[in-house]
Amino acid sequence: MTQQPSPNHLAASEREDDQVARLITWLSAMAIAFLIGIGSKAWFAGHPGHAWVLWGFAAVVMAKMAHFACTRNRTVQKAGLLLVVGSLFAYLIVSGGESNTGPLWFYVFPPLLFYLTSLKTGTAVLLFCYLMAVIVFQFPAMPFVTAEYSTDFKIRFFATLSFESILCFTLEASRLKARNELVALAESHERAAKTDELTGLANRREMHNRLMAEFSRYQRAGHHFSIALIDLDLFKGINDRFGHDAGDQVLREFAATVQTIIRQTDVAARWGGEEFLLLLPDTSLLQALTLAERLRSEVAAMRFRFRGADLPVTISAGVCSIAKATSIDELLKQADVQLYSAKAAGRNRIAPRVRTQNGTTASA
Repeated sequence: MTQQPSPNHLAASEREDDQVARLITWLSAMAIAFLIGIGSKAWFAGHPGHAWVLWGFAAVVMAKMAHFACTRNRTVQKAGLLLVVGSLFAYLIVSGGESNTGPLWFYVFPPLLFYLTSLKTGTAVLLFCYLMAVIVFQFPAMPFVTAEYSTDFKIRFFATLSFESILCFTLEASRLKARNELVALAESHERAAKTDELTGLANRREMHNRLMAEFSRYQRAGHHFSIALIDLDLFKGINDRFGHDAGDQVLREFAATVQTIIRQTDVAARWGGEEFLLLLPDTSLLQALTLAERLRSEVAAMRFRFRGADLPVTISAGVCSIAKATSIDELLKQADVQLYSAKAAGRNRIAPRVRTQNGTTASA
């Protein structure tokens, strides 16, 4: 199964794409200036054909810039620049430019190619360019080939270009590795800022942010949601009798149980100490009571053990729906009141109690 890119990787890629688009715009403007300037020099040096070709490439680059300004399509912008630059270098190698110095401009290509494409794509394109250069150098009598190079020039050209290509490949690989490590470090810090270290659930700050986001969604679109404030009954007694290691194990096992019962859209958080909070989007009060009762029943039936000793673990919970509150603070206060009611009624139960058709009460 293919792993989906993380939000941090997507954000980093988006920022890098923006930087690349700006860089290409500046490079295109510089290329236009160079092409017009060198074309003018060729014109006054008595090479009008060469001048017109260079001016033609300048016009193509201008057209590419205008197209990007209208469409903002960065993929077409990048591919267009590489195609124009590749075509220009092919022309310079075939024609020799002025005084057979055209191939020297090819040294610009490797760093640009590796920066604008992936390492694999850049390497493949470079190998193709090498092959094309070898064919031109070895068969100067081919159609359209008007330049002929000395053996010494060919050896120096390929040696220096190979060195530059390997160096550019290594530098770009190092840059990508450093970027990925920084993104991974940022993700690690972000997880630490949002996650409770002991249980792996969301922490109080992250849950508060989720509550505010869900409340905004409720105000915009009317999507109801509920919460369940959960407390482990007589948890202090477990710490006192069996030690804090036992208490930590109970918290971890309970958190794991919560994760198996809630839906993917639900959010579970360690609210503080032995208190946990569940955020249940698109959930009515009765549905939330049903889920909380299922969790209570599951915990009551579980066997918590620590170093051979059975640990008495049950939970009480207070449930509230946003339909009964006007703000997040009021929602939390009502859930806290319901939790106190459940504990006052004997613990190991859910509040509020709902009335059945025969007049008896039940949690859900």
